[in-house]
Amino acid sequence: MYKHILVAVDGSDTSNLALQEAIKLAKEQQAALHLIHVVDETPAYMMVETPYPVADLQKAMREAGQKVLAICAASGEIGDAIHLRDIASKGRSGRVVPLNRELKRALIELRASAPRGRPSPYVITTERSTATSAHVIVLMFAKWFRALGYHGCSSHSGRRTFITNAARKISTVGGSLRDIQVLAGHTSLSTTQRYIESDAAAQRKIVELV
Repeated sequence: MYKHILVAVDGSDTSNLALQEAIKLAKEQQAALHLIHVVDETPAYMMVETPYPVADLQKAMREAGQKVLAICAASGEIGDAIHLRDIASKGRSGRVVPLNRELKRALIELRASAPRGRPSPYVITTERSTATSAHVIVLMFAKWFRALGYHGCSSHSGRRTFITNAARKISTVGGSLRDIQVLAGHTSLSTTQRYIESDAAAQRKIVELV
């Protein structure tokens, strides 16, 4: 019988599969599960041409490692962030997006009300499967918008609305457009700016203030 189980995690798919097996074993053995993530700081010293101080690179690496641990620690539970892997975000814009508290409560309620006969790690399921495809979800949004009488809307409309609203409010929490860019997964700030809708009323107000 195991009393303690130590699992090394790095956020990869292989690591996540190993973690799921460790969780099952820990439950069966009533053992304490410990996670470890090793940050290799050697690259920070080898990047001699970088304009960033080594201390800043080390801090960024450690923060990334802490995010990996936070995500893995939430496995099997509803965590405080959504981990988008590269494979789910155009291949190169994987990121960690904080989970809205209201959305988290809704997900907890949804999981509690789910049928016990066919458990699924996915939020959206079908009558025949425990998962569905991105294309089906796109079609669902299109159907909902048509039913509501919204013309020209798609599953991408919510993303544009989020970026616009976040850009208007980010300064109230001490952030900047750079934070919106990171949340959106854009490689360029100019791409993020193209998503932001202008506001004529706000333009009139700011002209009166200066």
